[in-house]
Amino acid sequence: MKKPTVQPKNVERQVPQGGLLVSKTDLRGVITYANPVFIGVSGYSEEELIGSPHNIVRHPDMPRTIYKILWSHIQGGDEVFAYAKNLAKDGSYYWVFAHVYPVSGGYQSDRRAVEKREVLSSVIEPLYRKLREIESSLGLEKAVEYLNNLVREKGFSEYNEFIFKLEFNNLGGGQ
Repeated sequence: MKKPTVQPKNVERQVPQGGLLVSKTDLRGVITYANPVFIGVSGYSEEELIGSPHNIVRHPDMPRTIYKILWSHIQGGDEVFAYAKNLAKDGSYYWVFAHVYPVSGGYQSDRRAVEKREVLSSVIEPLYRKLREIESSLGLEKAVEYLNNLVREKGFSEYNEFIFKLEFNNLGGGQ
């Protein structure tokens, strides 16, 4: 299925507290399963989601850097945690804290509401803007290098540890 053209609008959808958005994909990222919470929040029907690339919900504010790191982890057999701004069918957006990991024949993504909302405005949104700027001016590899250096400067050995601590311990701090 071709990804539909959705015009983003500055309207946030709320992810239900305690709700878990679950999807499974094949090894190429094509959705093979979507639970009712994911279907409801995304605004797509099950029929529209199944068989579509998972990037059907990718918001243009998301830096490619995050997806490069995500794919690197899961294709290497590792799990990854990430904040994601997703695009609903009606153009609204919703933020999730995602846990993506390999399963038999593909990948599973379990996403929930972001617990530390202040982390989005103080750390994640400025970081994602910076990564997109670097991607557009210097390229994807330089943006990945910037993010890896930032993670080390914050005192972490790798991206997952940094993101997990942000969500559960609120490291805070600007870029």
